[in-house]
Amino acid sequence: MSGSIERAKRGLIAEWRLHALSVVSLAVAFVCLGAALLVVVNLHELKERWGRTGRASVYLRDDAPPAQVEAIVAALKVIPEVKSVRYLSPADARAVVFGQGGGDPTLRNIPQEAFPASIEIDVAPEVGEAEVQAIVGKLAALPAVEGVETYGTWTARLGSVLQGGTLAALALATIVFGAVLAVVGSTMRLALTRRRAEVEVLRLVGASSSFVKTPYVLEGTFQGAIGATAAVAVLALLFFLVKTRLDADLAGLLGLDPTFLPPLVVLGMIVTGAVLGAMGGALGLRRLTAV
Repeated sequence: MSGSIERAKRGLIAEWRLHALSVVSLAVAFVCLGAALLVVVNLHELKERWGRTGRASVYLRDDAPPAQVEAIVAALKVIPEVKSVRYLSPADARAVVFGQGGGDPTLRNIPQEAFPASIEIDVAPEVGEAEVQAIVGKLAALPAVEGVETYGTWTARLGSVLQGGTLAALALATIVFGAVLAVVGSTMRLALTRRRAEVEVLRLVGASSSFVKTPYVLEGTFQGAIGATAAVAVLALLFFLVKTRLDADLAGLLGLDPTFLPPLVVLGMIVTGAVLGAMGGALGLRRLTAV
């Protein structure tokens, strides 16, 4: 095996232009796949974050007496399942919107009366969904309450988007895998054709077919691994460049700081590239009857 690895290294160096073109093509394909996986990973994190938040917004009627509002806030503060309670007046709600929208003149023209007063509740993470719904049901029945939003609908919609993104990533993975096999297979056939004289000499001295083909399969393996590694490096550079320019207000609103691909996903991409490279090399050589 060590001899085959050395021959594969010599082949990579001798035909470096051909292999470099193949690696670039593979890197582009894996960048597309990695970008899709990056979106899916962050959507999943966002869904998990909002699914665990246990937040609820209690919107109050415009004519709600201040005494009733204070009584609701006081009652919520003594509930063990409730972690924090915050009352937002219309002025506070308007200030929050301006904080997210910056100096947008359109927002500044919206009157304060357009923003409803609300009570923002954070439920402890260990509290189950049934208990949260029980609290929400009691709050919704109060005369001073206009409605209660638990963001469950939004989380469900995000789950649908995540499912669609996962299916799209799987479809893209299929295309990328096919492209890798085609690129590596074509590269190996061309490399073997260029080194026809070397192959003929090996066969004349009695070398077996596997002995001849193994270095080319290893070259395909190296191509796939290098292409996937280069794709991860490019994707990481682009990710951190975009992250440094991400609006901090947007990240605070979503409650999630974007994350890069987990180490296991990165390792999986590199291993997949190597395996596909080996398969592409073997399939490319299998069609050559001269070997």
